[in-house]
Amino acid sequence: MAMNSIKVSLLISFCLLSFFAFSQKALVTNVHIVSMDGKEVLKNQAVYIVDGKIDQIIPLTAQTPRMYSENLIDGQGAYIFPGLAEFHAHLPVENDGNTQLQEESMWLYLANGVLRIRSMLGHPSHIDLRARVNSGETPGPRVYISGPSFNGNSVTSPQQATKMVREQKEAGYDHLKIHPGVELDEMWEISKTAKELGIPFGGHVPLAVGIKNALGSGFKSIEHMDGYMEGLLPDNLEIDPATSGPFNLKLVGEVQMEKLPNLIQMTLDQGTYIAPTLTLFDRYFGYIPADEFRQAPEMKYLPGFLIQQWVNAKKQMERAGLLDKEFVAPYLEFRRKLFMELHQSGVPMIMASDSPQVFNVPGFSIHHEIRLMSEAGMSNYEILKSGSVEPAKYMGEENDWGMIKKGMAADFVMVQNNPLEDLNTMQKPLGVMIRGQWISGEKLQAELDRIEKNHERKP
Repeated sequence: MAMNSIKVSLLISFCLLSFFAFSQKALVTNVHIVSMDGKEVLKNQAVYIVDGKIDQIIPLTAQTPRMYSENLIDGQGAYIFPGLAEFHAHLPVENDGNTQLQEESMWLYLANGVLRIRSMLGHPSHIDLRARVNSGETPGPRVYISGPSFNGNSVTSPQQATKMVREQKEAGYDHLKIHPGVELDEMWEISKTAKELGIPFGGHVPLAVGIKNALGSGFKSIEHMDGYMEGLLPDNLEIDPATSGPFNLKLVGEVQMEKLPNLIQMTLDQGTYIAPTLTLFDRYFGYIPADEFRQAPEMKYLPGFLIQQWVNAKKQMERAGLLDKEFVAPYLEFRRKLFMELHQSGVPMIMASDSPQVFNVPGFSIHHEIRLMSEAGMSNYEILKSGSVEPAKYMGEENDWGMIKKGMAADFVMVQNNPLEDLNTMQKPLGVMIRGQWISGEKLQAELDRIEKNHERKP
């Protein structure tokens, strides 16, 4: 008997339904499950949800008892998977009480199947945003936030660095963000205090620290694969940021790849994660002209002044000759190779695109990242894993979310095709379930339309 012909409605007795009378329940039926607990796809399933958790996963056969639920979502043969991550985001800040851009960014992520965010440049207003999202007041993905940046301007001494760590922990931030400019003695104090307080840290690798010390200090994540190229340069090579180009891209010809295995082993030994942000370098520091990216369809969801700022920033580098293909092409190729060497050696990857940075629109940019990960050689399963299983492990919450299993959070995305075979299917969710709350594809599109109208360009 065809599954669509089975009148789906819950495999639970009247007594059990009475027990859950005061619970928030939902039934998602007639779906195939990409659970991410291995590569197997569970065909023809129903998922019963109670109070934001997966209560039961029920195989559907011709012998399955009739099922009932007041909140019924019929997948009609669609696929569900745990959703994607943006684990290097920059959330908008509140502006004199105006939270419009914050709330819009949440919808942009949801509309693209992104169900968890790690914001990497914190602000006090993000703490309130996280609270609103967690309470359900503001629809949005799971939000994890770093505090304000540790950099050459904000950190003035080892003692002050220690104080800053304690303040951010007390304020309730989830993570510490390291930027360039931090000195080595300051980094050791940040490391010592962060470990004492149990707050993870990571980010860029300051030049004075270097990749080996960054790994040794306990960086939980290295953003942009930062520091690895510098660690592969000849020991006696002097780096001059004024002439070496953005991220020292003009020095890529000096790289000594024979040094890489040692750095990889150190990364594995420390259990450090990589947030590769391939699309940031492809779009911001790549040789494709700014005016081409300006025309991308997703730019309509952001304020015009921001798009113009991005155009101006990239054109300035273009005029300076920093983005000439002869410099950029070898650098991008090196980054792809480095990414795959790290991945194939077992270094865990967390999906990240650095949105909204230059031409990376929240949510949409994750699909650019996925394309580049695939083009580099990463399998579809491993790509999905970097957006689900690995971020959950990173946050120490792998028993709560990141897979579709009984007892775990009801967080998943519904798509038309099997994402293990068709990565593009994730660009148009049929709906998302977040904390047990269903948001239909129609609602997601309506919010996109509203955001577009908010930022409609004047003729």
